[in-house]
Amino acid sequence: MRPNRVQIYPILLALLAALLFGASAPFGKLLLGEVEPIMLAALLYLGCGCGLLIIKAWQYLRKSPTRGEAKLMKADFPWLAGATIAGGIVAPIILLFSLGTTPAATASLLLNIEAVATTLIAALAFKEAVSRRAWWAILTITLASILLTLNIKAFWGFSIGAFGIILACVLWGIDNNLTRNISAKDPITIVTIKGLVAGTFSLILAILVGNPLPTWANVFWGMLLGSLCYGLSITLFIWAMRSLGAARTSALYGTAPLAGIAISFMLFHDEISVMFLLAVPLMVIGTIFLVYEEHSHIHVHETILHEHSHSHDDEHHEPVHGGIEIDTRSHSHTHEHDYTEHEHNHTPDTHHRHTHPSG
Repeated sequence: MRPNRVQIYPILLALLAALLFGASAPFGKLLLGEVEPIMLAALLYLGCGCGLLIIKAWQYLRKSPTRGEAKLMKADFPWLAGATIAGGIVAPIILLFSLGTTPAATASLLLNIEAVATTLIAALAFKEAVSRRAWWAILTITLASILLTLNIKAFWGFSIGAFGIILACVLWGIDNNLTRNISAKDPITIVTIKGLVAGTFSLILAILVGNPLPTWANVFWGMLLGSLCYGLSITLFIWAMRSLGAARTSALYGTAPLAGIAISFMLFHDEISVMFLLAVPLMVIGTIFLVYEEHSHIHVHETILHEHSHSHDDEHHEPVHGGIEIDTRSHSHTHEHDYTEHEHNHTPDTHHRHTHPSG
């Protein structure tokens, strides 16, 4: 069986996003000794938003929109507001309060629920198609993440704080699925807004609880870390999600702890644990499941009018407009798809979010 080439590029984007996000933990650890947790969260989110805002300003001055990305419309803002509130504001606050009453070992283990929550919400609430092979990939990668965060020698306990961590993971699952619904629009704009709103809120909260202001050097390094490990990472995540759907992308994002621990080995010279050696092949197997996933059946595309970045070199976008041949490079404009019934290998991308027969 050959790899599904259509999926390889977005899978690589998702893995790169996980690598960047995983790097935030060990590098953030270097700053935690000098910056309070809530203040550091504010710097990371503000760095995420400000870094991408600089890119947007540069694009505006050059009058060169990113790859012809579609602009956010009025109908998109409820989805964006819901995602920002759920994942950027409420979930981190609940997590911060919950961590104070939950043993570290329990908290680390429970944080792996996010990928599972994202998948269940995608499948049950948003009717995203999740094949048997995709389920195995998600479960395998989640199991690997559990092995990475399992510390059997640490103190364990289940308290009200543990329920709070589970709730935070569910809220991040909601965030991922709400963001999926606008993933066809410009990711840089989406992440800029989410970063600036969440960062501003966290900064106000940090000041209200009495966190001391960090030095300018720590502000710089915190925001730089946020621009790369949050801003670039989440942008890549959205690009991957528009092709793979929320469930598959979140599963691949679950490899982030692997990257974090690998970087910790290099930074802090930690010993390579047995759990790490067990988790690596499991994550590789899970990724291979998705690379070789094949999902094909006769399906219907209803008539639809929408806008997103696309090129006219695939079967869903003919290389002509009104009989006139056009540029095949990526661009964005409002266009209509006629009713179509056909069969080919596909994933829950922008054009394949249809319902699937059971069985």
